[in-house]
Amino acid sequence: MDLRFNTSLAEGYKSASQIARVLTEDWLARNMYCPICGEVSIRRAKPNAPVKDYVCEHCKSQYELKSKRSDSESFQATVADGVYRTMIGRITSLENPSFFFMHYDRYEVNNLVIVPKCFFTPSVIEKRDALAATARRAGWEGCNILMREIPTTAKIPIIRNGIALPVQEVVSHYHRVFNLQTKSLESRGWLMDTLHLVERLDETFTLKQMYSFVDELQVKHPDNNHIPDKIRQQLQFLRDKGIIEFKGNGVYRKI
Repeated sequence: MDLRFNTSLAEGYKSASQIARVLTEDWLARNMYCPICGEVSIRRAKPNAPVKDYVCEHCKSQYELKSKRSDSESFQATVADGVYRTMIGRITSLENPSFFFMHYDRYEVNNLVIVPKCFFTPSVIEKRDALAATARRAGWEGCNILMREIPTTAKIPIIRNGIALPVQEVVSHYHRVFNLQTKSLESRGWLMDTLHLVERLDETFTLKQMYSFVDELQVKHPDNNHIPDKIRQQLQFLRDKGIIEFKGNGVYRKI
């Protein structure tokens, strides 16, 4: 995998954002395989396809790319996106895409991760203020993707610090994480909340420590009067999916 951009494509463009879009989209189309089925390439979607940039011809999986110039491995707290209503409509449907997030610098890719589509809920999408009445697109409402609201578990590395990981390793990692998918948005939200809390604890943790988050979860789920029961249910789900291991006596270990 060649991590360098084809800078000749930037000729004729003056806008930095346009140059970045052209170079990063071309790089992904030329170099990226499908991290879901391992197909050697993915193709660009039709121009202006809503919340979809690329499609795998083999498994029909859909992807969108978000990129930023940075030499950091840590992805920024928020990522700007397009129309708020369009984004919400897509991620709450059965056809929502998975997202590539790229960092690049000096016309090379530094870091690239993929977040499976099952980790996108309305809670990770922030509506931006509508454009002023004096703006060319008055009333237009964009959105931000809140990266901090996506569990670390869901951010699957493809390129890390300038080094591409083996294809089969990425595909295997993707399937292990995507195995956590749930059938409803509510279940998806509980999964996200539980993973966030588990990631805040040490490698070995206890049910009592998880219960310390009851008040925090109650704020997020005010209509649920059985938060401790829900915590136990979610821990059992993560155990059954191979994310954590139950050691007995209320003790768990991250795998």
